[in-house]
Amino acid sequence: MTTLRRHPLADQAADALLARIGAGEWALGHKLPGETTLAAQLGVGRSTVREAIRQLAGRGILESRQGSGVFVISLDDVEDWDAVLRRAGIVSIVETRLAIESEAAALAAARRTPADLRTMRRALDRRGELIDAPIEEHVDADTAFHRAIVSAAHNEVLAELFDSLIPRVRPAMVDLLRIAPAPSVHSDHASHEELFEAIRGARAEEARSASRSHLGELRRRLADRS
Repeated sequence: MTTLRRHPLADQAADALLARIGAGEWALGHKLPGETTLAAQLGVGRSTVREAIRQLAGRGILESRQGSGVFVISLDDVEDWDAVLRRAGIVSIVETRLAIESEAAALAAARRTPADLRTMRRALDRRGELIDAPIEEHVDADTAFHRAIVSAAHNEVLAELFDSLIPRVRPAMVDLLRIAPAPSVHSDHASHEELFEAIRGARAEEARSASRSHLGELRRRLADRS
């Protein structure tokens, strides 16, 4: 029997259960013993076992089925998304943005509502007003416009992915514009106008292309800076 003494106990219990799964004690699809049995084996309370199971369920390893028990649904421990983002280089992050936003732009062209277009128009106008503002304000206004496009795609997964990237992208964007500003801020804003017009005109391929062109240029500038 493995007795756990270090804190936090729930983390230690989760690690112990994961190790036993990795060792093949419980195969894919196998049902785990009950909380009482696991608590006795690990030398912890049932509430600690319950929390450990919740942790592993959140990582996609276990699944609690009402009235049936807890089952192994994956043998792979998927790395925490925030940890992946912290480790990733900024160019990789922008490449991910490119993939998300180019598809979001095409979907927005097909799905945008009048309310979506009004939101995009206001955000774009605000971006134009802040071209010569402090860099942080301009970056935030630019982000708000791109967020409005992703929102207009009406795809919750794309929106969640976009939002998860922003905290990682923002500092790099501020640094980039401070060190290597766009060759022409007015030309850059005009490219955003073209993107908006493609979405407003329901021209999906044109919107996708405009988004890829704009973010592709950003990727090149970041790569040159690296």
